[in-house]
Amino acid sequence: MNGIRRLLTGAVFVLLMPLYSWAGPVDINTADAATLSAELEGVGLSKAQAIVAYRKANGPFESAAELAEVKGIGTRTVEINSDNILVQEPRKKSK
Repeated sequence: MNGIRRLLTGAVFVLLMPLYSWAGPVDINTADAATLSAELEGVGLSKAQAIVAYRKANGPFESAAELAEVKGIGTRTVEINSDNILVQEPRKKSK
């Protein structure tokens, strides 16, 4: 019985693994706090709100490394999420 339980647990893990990898890159210059907290590992809602507040106060991020300047976000968090962070140029408003 214990072997069957392990087998089923392993099967569920293998089946759910692709869902985890669907977490797509997130643009830290445009994403809202809910998206940031859902997509970035180690970033809960309060840290995500701090990212949005920092962006509003200081303008768009120029690099992923700049994210470490946000209170509560360290270089390790940036490193862990480096493959999942996008930094795109904000669109310029047309006249």
